[in-house]
Amino acid sequence: MFLVVGATAHFGRQTVDALLTAGHPVRALTRRPESAGLPAGAQVVAGDLTDAESLDIALAGVSAIFLVLPYQMDVAPLLSAARRAGVQRIVFLSSGAVVDGAERQPDVIAQYHRDVERAIEESGIEWTFLRLLFPAINSLSFAMQLAGGDVIRAAYGQATASVIHEDDVAEVVSAVLGGGYAGRSLDLTGPQSLTQVEQVAVLGEILGRPLVFEELDDAPVREQMAQFMDPAFINALFDLMAATVGKPAEVNSVVEDLTGHAPRSYARWVADHRGDFA
Repeated sequence: MFLVVGATAHFGRQTVDALLTAGHPVRALTRRPESAGLPAGAQVVAGDLTDAESLDIALAGVSAIFLVLPYQMDVAPLLSAARRAGVQRIVFLSSGAVVDGAERQPDVIAQYHRDVERAIEESGIEWTFLRLLFPAINSLSFAMQLAGGDVIRAAYGQATASVIHEDDVAEVVSAVLGGGYAGRSLDLTGPQSLTQVEQVAVLGEILGRPLVFEELDDAPVREQMAQFMDPAFINALFDLMAATVGKPAEVNSVVEDLTGHAPRSYARWVADHRGDFA
């Protein structure tokens, strides 16, 4: 039995589908099963990462966990419950910002994810970490702007990313949950390096709209977003983007090696999400 923690979130939801498609028994953890909207083949259970009793029930009979965590969530209660339940393996969706060997990570995003990684390592449970930086779903932030016109305004138009489709991540999870990659950190990438300007061009082509990218100064954008989100998180995110300007993003073969097919293109992602931009 595989447990997906974060089953209604991005990556978790797709992983439930991928595991079911592969014929695995799947249990999905959610705080509100009645509104989860998960496939009938999944065993949906109520649970809260801060409620030890609910975790004990959800983990009964589970051999491996796929873990998607919201930023700053404490993983300790889950790890304690996993040890009590005899869970054999944890696959954690981590961040490509993590710097291996660094005593202190360069920003709060990397530090949080490395702290979770370290806690998992110290739990004694077999682990695999999947690290990614800029998933294709980040483009959903453009959808609200497109509702008002054909101009997308953002900072760092020349920031690069090898954006990855969430379905590719889910297929990788399905491949590694059964074992064979213990003690390894795998960097996941899409098939090509694209700037934000190039992503908008692809978006316009697939949507059939004459989209234009308008470069914004990053300072007011950071300030505006910091009104709604942790300023340290926003600064870390923007600094990660700024560091990629003029540098092609890494592209590797991990997705193809583990799934048997090349990663899905950004154009494919846009086509799959056409309805989100309507």
